[in-house]
Amino acid sequence: MVNGLLLKKPGELTWGTVPAPEGLKEDEIKIRVIYGGICGSDVAVYKGKLTHAHYPVVAGHEILGEVIETGNQEVIQIGKRVVIQPNSYCGECEQCLSGKTNICNDKKSLGINNQGGFSEEFIISSKYVIEVPDEVTDERAVFIEPLAVIVHGFKKVPITKNTRVGIVGCGTEGMLAVATASYYGAKVTAIDVNSEKLSKAKEHYSDIEICLPDEVEENQFDIVFEVAGVKSAFEKSIDIVKPGGAIVAIGLAPMAEIPVVKLVRKEISIYGSIIYNVPDDFHKSIEFLSDKAFQIEPIISDILPVQQFAEAYEKAISGKCRKILLDFTR
Repeated sequence: MVNGLLLKKPGELTWGTVPAPEGLKEDEIKIRVIYGGICGSDVAVYKGKLTHAHYPVVAGHEILGEVIETGNQEVIQIGKRVVIQPNSYCGECEQCLSGKTNICNDKKSLGINNQGGFSEEFIISSKYVIEVPDEVTDERAVFIEPLAVIVHGFKKVPITKNTRVGIVGCGTEGMLAVATASYYGAKVTAIDVNSEKLSKAKEHYSDIEICLPDEVEENQFDIVFEVAGVKSAFEKSIDIVKPGGAIVAIGLAPMAEIPVVKLVRKEISIYGSIIYNVPDDFHKSIEFLSDKAFQIEPIISDILPVQQFAEAYEKAISGKCRKILLDFTR
């Protein structure tokens, strides 16, 4: 019997016994969960805003754990720390065969339409497991998966020391984009409607500029990363990108009005970017997090014992915090 966080239906989250398979298949491993990060998609599933979510479902997909058992095909040693690639892929469709497993026709996601990993122990196929190097601390390692989302988006566009980068949205992924752009030495401006979030960003990344959306003039940035995921943020991105510039849309705004004349006259390139390619984007994420110069700690708002899940979710839902971590070891 294993305890975990079960989302019975939108708004009804409980800690108790959750479904768990007995025994391991040849290619599977069992991990003891150390940390779980609450993601924006977890909040959306909790609120019932994802139409493809299935209930009841064990929550969570940002998982750091320790291998405690392996199937017959041992690929990772017992005792090693690992993170999870939480999106399944078939390996056979046109997208998978071209290396684009992130847009697999049969993709399913932990904590949404597959059972998630917010539990004491968790079993998963070894093909979805990435080993964590010893030099990466637990608090940094739990960011490997969400940082891979930003790594994937940054691969769409060239970023140099002189690139003017606007980042719209200062939630967790927005702050990871700030950290990455700063690491590259770009000239970074963080933009958000929440002045408190902006102040926190400036406090920890002193070399960046901060602005409320109505303070930003048009045609300012070579590259704009839209990570807020709301209509106004995407529309603002079109205004503030320079002619000939590019927008990378990482946020999932349901709908936006696009001024096609402006898009055409400014010759803007727009790139959609969803999750990551495995394992390359995870390995790049690990490379960043292995360097202490890559500043990640300010993005953690709080670490709470999993038994305080209600408080943790309340903080995550408030929109006032960055990353909230659940500690499964306390």
